[in-house]
Amino acid sequence: MVTRRTLLTTGAASIVIAGIGGTWWGTTGPAKVAREPWRRASAGFGDPRLDVLAYAILAPNPHNMQPWRVELDEGLGFRVYCDLERLLPETDPPNRQITIGFGCFLELCRQAAAEAGFRADIAYFPDGEPGALLDARPIAAVELADDASVESDPLFLNVLDRRTNRLEYDTSRPIDADLLSRVEAATVEGVEVSTTADTGLLEELITLAVDAWSVEWSTQRTRGESVEVSRIGRAAVDANPYGLAMDDRMSSSLGRIGLMTPEALDDPESMIYRESFAFYERACRSVSAFVWSTTPTNSRIAQLDAGRAWVRVQLAANAVGLSFHPLSQALQEFPEMAEHYRRAHELLARKDGETVQMLARLGFGTPIGPAPREALESKLIS
Repeated sequence: MVTRRTLLTTGAASIVIAGIGGTWWGTTGPAKVAREPWRRASAGFGDPRLDVLAYAILAPNPHNMQPWRVELDEGLGFRVYCDLERLLPETDPPNRQITIGFGCFLELCRQAAAEAGFRADIAYFPDGEPGALLDARPIAAVELADDASVESDPLFLNVLDRRTNRLEYDTSRPIDADLLSRVEAATVEGVEVSTTADTGLLEELITLAVDAWSVEWSTQRTRGESVEVSRIGRAAVDANPYGLAMDDRMSSSLGRIGLMTPEALDDPESMIYRESFAFYERACRSVSAFVWSTTPTNSRIAQLDAGRAWVRVQLAANAVGLSFHPLSQALQEFPEMAEHYRRAHELLARKDGETVQMLARLGFGTPIGPAPREALESKLIS
């Protein structure tokens, strides 16, 4: 039995916490209710729209906020909206990352529809494109059409196995150039995807990732945004299966005895804060290659396309046996990150005016379970 005395005596260096931009996740998936949507997707709902949406809600998204809301139309159509209570105003003030998440969602809609023999006709922003911030207008209108000519997307076979692996990777294993080429090739029109295993650039990007992570986690309001949606322990994750889950056995034990709390995560003087900070830095340095995406502009449509490309890149990485972990803190647009944002574009944007949309590390990691998801029914607008 893990006791408070044991942990205080031995220290907490064995705590296994991982995250993205202050996002914390357990390394396994013991909260069963929160992982049920991964099983239900393949079981089906008996309605083509729901069958498609069951896969779409598994899309990667920042801080696991799952901001999608869906209104079913008559026939085979539906509209996708943003839940404006699920934004990240501190780490994502212009809602760029949230919009990228919707692009991931829509790409999985398209793939799931094709797998079932439907064409998904997707119209971006049917009531007008939002400006500085997302608003109550729909992100997309989707219409399914029975179409025997539609071909399945080979990447769809990886949807249920897609993971964001924040553990350390085996850096003794180099990544073959052919595998990186296959990852790059998964992109969509209008989004350029690049990779590197060059030692010099790897070191520069590792330094950038560590420094940017340090800024996000040491800035109280951006750290606080993550802490506010942290779920510590299995019961908390099952009760609120969105946000940042810490439900591996060690985190659950630490939570039960009062050592791992939101207050401890938010306290730079606490043991939990120091250990979690060190864990994430080690993960940032555990890199065999980097992958990133750029778009010619930073319009909302470009952001949606960047999301479509990003989930495809992650599925392609999974298909060739690579683990994948976004490290896009340097691309965030809050004031304290400005110097790292400039440096990221200096290193990665190939043309003036390009926007670097996402950055991730690649490598060979230990298999992990899926992240929590809310039930599809909770996402439907009645």
